[in-house]
Amino acid sequence: MRTFEQSAMLKRLPEQFFAKLVKKAQELIDQGCDIINLGQGNPDLPTPDLIVTSLQEAATDPINHKYSPFQGFAYLKEAVATFYKREYDVTIDPEHEVAILFGAKTGLVELSQCLLNPGDLALLPDPGYPDYMSGIAMADAETTFMPLIKDNGFLPNYSELSIDALEQAKLMFLNYPNNPTAATATKDFFDDTVELAEKNNICVVHDFAYGALGYDKKPQSFLQSAGAKDVGVEIYTLSKTYNMAGWRVAFAVGNPSVVRSINLIQDHLYVSLFGAVQQAAADALTGDQTPVRELLDTYERRRNRFIAALHQIGWKVDAPKGTFFAWLPVPTGYSSTEFANLLLEKAHVVVAPGNGFGEKGEGYVRVGLLDSEDRLEEAAERIGELKLF
Repeated sequence: MRTFEQSAMLKRLPEQFFAKLVKKAQELIDQGCDIINLGQGNPDLPTPDLIVTSLQEAATDPINHKYSPFQGFAYLKEAVATFYKREYDVTIDPEHEVAILFGAKTGLVELSQCLLNPGDLALLPDPGYPDYMSGIAMADAETTFMPLIKDNGFLPNYSELSIDALEQAKLMFLNYPNNPTAATATKDFFDDTVELAEKNNICVVHDFAYGALGYDKKPQSFLQSAGAKDVGVEIYTLSKTYNMAGWRVAFAVGNPSVVRSINLIQDHLYVSLFGAVQQAAADALTGDQTPVRELLDTYERRRNRFIAALHQIGWKVDAPKGTFFAWLPVPTGYSSTEFANLLLEKAHVVVAPGNGFGEKGEGYVRVGLLDSEDRLEEAAERIGELKLF
């Protein structure tokens, strides 16, 4: 059989970190092992009934059996504007400041393709969501990493960036509440970010995937800082807030020129989302938010019980401030990968090694609060039986 060579762009792509993680766990499951999989970021609870019903009803409407408008229905963009005004007191122009996305991951990859040329520079958090690298590789651009360390609250220290990096950078990715560190950001931090971006002509992309998941206080939107829309966009997904991960619906809000660029590339890639999904998304954003509050309560109970169980086995860790992850230091004598492999093989607990998220993730593992309280507690007990702490 003839083999056709891949393009240079495909060869530049980084290894898909999560695909490798899934394969390793599946091998043990196939052997009949009882695996507690806390290594991924896939919400484990169903989409609220009201949203499912909305989809079912909209699917019977013949208007949704046709191609949707290329850039999405106006009613969904208006729902986004309503959502941002209600949740963050931020005014959004639905026509010029909203781009509908096929999931946040798609938008995050597209943005590098939209704004970067070969050799251009992007600033990335380290550790950070691995797929930021995918779009940068597709654009054949360069990266400078911004270390996220505990002593600085897992926020980048802009004073450590070189003058050359700031002068060359065209794009900066941020993500708070943060995956993988579970840290949150303050308004002061975002104010400083806007000032830095204005001074250096950098477009900021704030990945707000976990915007609804803050335990101590409501997470800050980047767009709540004055001037934020002048220098960037925020990406919001319905995957986490409404347990709609499989529905693939998200949006970018903010700078009109960036929104135009996203719409332009998507005009050539897609013919918008299935209309019934758009209707369900609009109803999710503007409807009863009780399920969102209940979801946050569920994650908080899981967090509290899991962290307490870890403390009981002697693993001294900090409780996450946001997201549905915990960022846990590995015991002395192990690398992140060695410790993750040990937990998988001996405790049958899957965690994600921190170095999969970047060099500065070494020394940590990421754990998802994505199983029942009982199973999370059992995972802690299994780890405790290894007598590592």
